[in-house]
Amino acid sequence: MGVSLKDVAALAGVSVKTVSNVVNNYPHVTPRMRAKVQAAIDELGYRPNLTARHLRKGRTGIIALAVPEFGNPYFAELAGAVVDAAARHDYTVLVDHTAGLREKELLVCQGFRAHVIDGLILSPIHVETEDLIARTDSAPLVLLGEREYEAPYDHIAIDNVAAAREAVRHLIDLGHRRIAFLGSRTGRERQPAHLRLRGWREEHAAAELEADEALVVVTEGYGREDGAAAMAALLDRGERPDAVFAYNDLIAIGAMRTLTERGLTVPGDVAVVGFDDIEEGRYGATTLTTISPDKEAIARLAVDSLVERLAGAAEHEPRRRRPGYRLVVRESTTRPGPITSHTGPARIR
Repeated sequence: MGVSLKDVAALAGVSVKTVSNVVNNYPHVTPRMRAKVQAAIDELGYRPNLTARHLRKGRTGIIALAVPEFGNPYFAELAGAVVDAAARHDYTVLVDHTAGLREKELLVCQGFRAHVIDGLILSPIHVETEDLIARTDSAPLVLLGEREYEAPYDHIAIDNVAAAREAVRHLIDLGHRRIAFLGSRTGRERQPAHLRLRGWREEHAAAELEADEALVVVTEGYGREDGAAAMAALLDRGERPDAVFAYNDLIAIGAMRTLTERGLTVPGDVAVVGFDDIEEGRYGATTLTTISPDKEAIARLAVDSLVERLAGAAEHEPRRRRPGYRLVVRESTTRPGPITSHTGPARIR
């Protein structure tokens, strides 16, 4: 039979209520009493029954995280950070894969797992503002990612325009003037690719440089193969840049592969900056300069927002919370030399 609160109370010489207060981290317990109870907990190996605790509150103790791509290391790293953040609130995370498909995003959004989850963290690509407004599921929802929505839900996203401007400014400061943007998209103007392209244009304008639209390449997707194909297309039409700002690290890595195959060096002939700071970019033959979103802060803010809504903050206005980011300078833009970083702003509200 497992160790109970009563067993801990007997060993510590206190009431069951006092043990419960310590286990639930209530603030009014004195440090001396907390230490005494914790010593008994450690000696007996007591573990709280989290399932029973959640059920007493009418909850399952499970939250869902829905992401578009398991194959993209950024989402794998982010999912790990969400799991860690949720564990600090005694929540388990159920991870759903939407594959970036509208029908799957709508499915998770409209609560097809409502009987097993307390709330949802969603990183959408194709659902629209009107879909979110029409949502009937009562479980709290927190949005991730840089698509912009005018919907009544908390939204966690870095400032894409500012981050893109910092990446381009770094390249301009190094003396580059023909800076390509790989990873543009057609269609909806509030997607992250459009925001990063806007940052590319704005920083050119701020530096009083012409933004050459011939150096903007639309890609089908956001993978390595898309970056390789985009770079090849640019070179094949005679538009050789002296630098590249890529929508994400995978596109940047693919672009660097094509540059190497064409006999060009990075950064000697073409400097490259990515976005996301995935682990792969830190260990290539040429390490990748990149914008590094604070994934731990993104995860923490998302989980905290969901927990706050579950605790009764539903009456509060939806919040747009902006975690920070860093420009991490590596070999793909400057070689040799130490790795450096510059921190961008974080705005929480």
